[in-house]
Amino acid sequence: MARPDLHDRLQAQRELRSAQGRIRVRRSVGRRDGVRLQLDGRWLTGFCSNDYLGLSQQFEVVAALQDAAAREGAGAGASHLVCGHHALHEALEREVADWLGYPSALLFGSGFLANLAVQQALLGEEGDVCVQDRLNHASLLDATRLAGARLRRYPHLDAEGARRQLAHAPEGAAMLATDGVFSMDGDLAPLRSLTLVARMQQALMYVDDAHGVGVLGPQGRGSVADAGLGVAEVPLQLVTLGKALGGHGALVVGEERLVRHLAETARPYIYTTAMPPAQAAAALAAVKLARRDQWRRERLVESIAAFREGAHRRGLALMASETPIQPLLGGDEAAVMAMSAALEQDGYLVGAIRPPTVPEGKARLRVTLSALHTAEQVAGLLDALARARDAVAAAAVATAAG
Repeated sequence: MARPDLHDRLQAQRELRSAQGRIRVRRSVGRRDGVRLQLDGRWLTGFCSNDYLGLSQQFEVVAALQDAAAREGAGAGASHLVCGHHALHEALEREVADWLGYPSALLFGSGFLANLAVQQALLGEEGDVCVQDRLNHASLLDATRLAGARLRRYPHLDAEGARRQLAHAPEGAAMLATDGVFSMDGDLAPLRSLTLVARMQQALMYVDDAHGVGVLGPQGRGSVADAGLGVAEVPLQLVTLGKALGGHGALVVGEERLVRHLAETARPYIYTTAMPPAQAAAALAAVKLARRDQWRRERLVESIAAFREGAHRRGLALMASETPIQPLLGGDEAAVMAMSAALEQDGYLVGAIRPPTVPEGKARLRVTLSALHTAEQVAGLLDALARARDAVAAAAVATAAG
């Protein structure tokens, strides 16, 4: 029996994506200036970045990067356990652990690597299971499969569903994993209920707080602290450096024995070159600013409230979110793409999110707000959204009539 031709398979898959309107196209940003981006030679106001606190171009953060690069060079030179672990890595781990109130922290190159490390190091023996929210980030879901553990999913935000899945799981090690803030819906996990479930079912609670740390809770300590929880209830959590902290990389914070086990056994930690020390210096500066600058979170809260109130007045149906992630459901993928294109013509860059990133029938515009957005920019976007909605609706009526 002849093997299938790989090129034919890939071509058929691409043709299907094209027919579904799901071809992804990279576009190169020429320059950035705060929330403004130069795209194809034209300046647009961006509402699609995860730079929630506006730290990615902040002077102190960039200066720390430049100074460290001048002293330490462009790279770490080796993995952490060979000779790549720098004093700046150590300082960043200590600072983040202290900020979040955890005994220990471990630095990774990305959140995807960190989620894989946690599950590969702690799960994978016969009967081990990871129970997850159905809308968890792809890195959490993929990590379970790559770890060799059983993946069981519960309905979105359904703590009772999580309990049922754990109660019927095999007699192996168990982990209950959830996003803290869901990246496409912007809503919060019911962490207090989930931690009770984890305790009753003897499962390790793990929270990926990529979109919560820096934004929520006292001193921006994230969704775990915002729920009044800590290391006793959530022994491990993920902190990314590429969202509110404006840089690159991630850390796992947690109980000392768990973090030590990751450092000694996690393949994505052992077998990869350490983050450039200059990048760690920039992240360290960003963490200190995030701890200190409460005004950034206050401005975010003001912008979120203004955006939601303005959307309501204009009849724009937002999903239920009190975070900087403000999704506007479109349902129809073609309509969402048309609205995104109309917004760009109006001077605004907003991401159109389609399946498989979101469930079928749940295509949306994903508006994200930053502490750097002005009230005038938020109001301008709201007006542009209303115009885009009306134009797309009118075009649909004309098409149906013709």
